[in-house]
Amino acid sequence: MKTFFHLKQEVIEPGLCHRCGGCVSLCTAVNYGALELDADGRPRYRDPDRCIECGLCHAACPENPELEAETRQRLAWSAPVGRVLSVRVARALDPQVRQKATDGGVVTALLLHLLDTGHIDGAIVARPKGSFRREPHLAVSREEILEAAGFHFDTTQSMAGLGREYSHRHGLELVSPHVLKGLRRVALVGTPCQIHAFRRMETLGVVPSESVTLCLGLFCSGNFAFGEEQRARLAEAGGFSWDDVVKINVKETFRVHLRSGEIRALDLQVLDGLKHHACRYCEDYAAEVADVSFGGISAPEGWTSVVTRTPKGRAAFVDALGRTLEEHDRTGQPDLADRVLEQLMGAAAAKRRQAQAFRNRLTPGASQRR
Repeated sequence: MKTFFHLKQEVIEPGLCHRCGGCVSLCTAVNYGALELDADGRPRYRDPDRCIECGLCHAACPENPELEAETRQRLAWSAPVGRVLSVRVARALDPQVRQKATDGGVVTALLLHLLDTGHIDGAIVARPKGSFRREPHLAVSREEILEAAGFHFDTTQSMAGLGREYSHRHGLELVSPHVLKGLRRVALVGTPCQIHAFRRMETLGVVPSESVTLCLGLFCSGNFAFGEEQRARLAEAGGFSWDDVVKINVKETFRVHLRSGEIRALDLQVLDGLKHHACRYCEDYAAEVADVSFGGISAPEGWTSVVTRTPKGRAAFVDALGRTLEEHDRTGQPDLADRVLEQLMGAAAAKRRQAQAFRNRLTPGASQRR
């Protein structure tokens, strides 16, 4: 058995690393901690002598096609955007949650309901750490879940102090026994690549996959680097000043919310040059193997589009309705769910086409997950 990096370089194009942290999570749990994540979130050896060459890190990588068919079959995945049990448009009942949220605050409201009713003991989320940055965190209280809600932009810092990333990146390294400390019912909130990596852990049946009871996936166009030059270019294209920005989010357009209440919408093509390298090769927009998937696409302003994918995810969502969540009144828009699904499939198809185009440029033998 070859070691992790030999396997990575031989089977998977090194530049395709999604920085999901799944490999390190397994290594910490099983392989005595031979790996760690560097400052940019990429795996590296912490101590090569601790590596037992089991290959689990490689098996969990979402770019490795070996477990894809088995994982999809286990989750009843179906084309073109994964299993779909229902499509809803909803928002948090609590106005304070909605105010902090990027869209309708559904993820936060659902987590609060699950925690309050004892269905989960905690949630792996990404909490703010300065401007345009987040860090992984195991939230075990209402206050910690609320802290992680929405997009955070620290306007007290100067432009020179802004972080270089706007992302919802957090590491699956938190899915490990020494972090979970005995918790057996944890919700995982993550991007498609993170959910894919965790599902592979489940397929393998390895520790610590049994500790996560629910996967909540986020629609994802990609993670983006916001250097000084990129921020200036966006501000010029949108005709705004970053000092006036309250929050930003990605729907059908790149939306910049200003203090005045105005929303500047920019075509998503303006983000192409800011996207992290590996995101160009990712084919999953809709978090297709999550229990529930969320995003703002096609939903009215202040609302969230919700796709339930498993009976467990559907039950959790329905149980929260009328308690911490409310569903959009379809009286005037009876086809709203159909429009959401149609636009979601369009966005997913576009991301898949783009990813395949980039993959076709790779050298022969590079990873092709689908």
